[in-house]
Amino acid sequence: MKWAVRQQVRASGGRLIQIEDGFIRSAGLGARLTLPFSIVVDRTGIYYDPRTTSDLEHLLANDELGPEICARAAKLIEFIGMHGITKYAAGSSTGPDLPSSVRKVLVAGQVADDRSVSLGCAAVTGPLDLLRRVREVEPDAFIIFKPHPDVVAGLRLGHVPSFEALRYVDQILPHAPIDALLAQVDAVHVLSSQTGFEALLRGREVFTHGHPFYAGWGLTRDLASPIERRRRKLTLEQLVAATLILYPRYLDPVTRLPCPPEILAQRLSTGCMPRPGILQKLRMLQGHLRLARQALVNAC
Repeated sequence: MKWAVRQQVRASGGRLIQIEDGFIRSAGLGARLTLPFSIVVDRTGIYYDPRTTSDLEHLLANDELGPEICARAAKLIEFIGMHGITKYAAGSSTGPDLPSSVRKVLVAGQVADDRSVSLGCAAVTGPLDLLRRVREVEPDAFIIFKPHPDVVAGLRLGHVPSFEALRYVDQILPHAPIDALLAQVDAVHVLSSQTGFEALLRGREVFTHGHPFYAGWGLTRDLASPIERRRRKLTLEQLVAATLILYPRYLDPVTRLPCPPEILAQRLSTGCMPRPGILQKLRMLQGHLRLARQALVNAC
């Protein structure tokens, strides 16, 4: 729904509710039609749109987020790190060999037409501009670029030709598990990617070039102009309490009943997730065919 229409609905007294995937979602990509097991239902805005507040921002700015829920968040952070849980996966294989004697920086690629990019990109004009900016900030670092998995799978827009990316980065790792990379790097640069949030959970330094939901609370190094609404300084446990415990709704993939985030995280860690069905397999085939067609076009 367009911004003007949303504003018109609100101005006329109408009720607007936005629904989006949660931050611990599934064992498989949403672009491959993998069913989500968490969603957010936002009655104020939506977390990826920094132009206005959202239910998540209200929680972060105003809720007490006291010791009891923060203790629960701390245990969830520990479990996520121990089992390599990310938005689309759990567990990770051995990471790639990276140099040990230099600062290592990961840049997370995003889908070009994703709403979080178009709404929260600040002054960054595209993925190549992001890589250029990271090199300016980190002139002596070993920079790794990981394109978004939906783009790598041929299912979404945002491909950056290797010869262009390598003007600014030292290595492109499209298939390396994100958790394995986060375990090896010193810092992560993002536009608005959730990878920055996952990096915070693992104690990494995070630079934001746009306006993701976790920026502006004192936990990240924010290179975009500040959002004046976000003045509160939070602990990591407070950020996680709001983002993973209070804001989303979860479904147990085994019982198909509502559940807390700890249950879904436990299911992911043990592999108790549905197997891909015919729709998911057809979607994977579509991605392979799109990549093959793109390769033919490039060869010509």
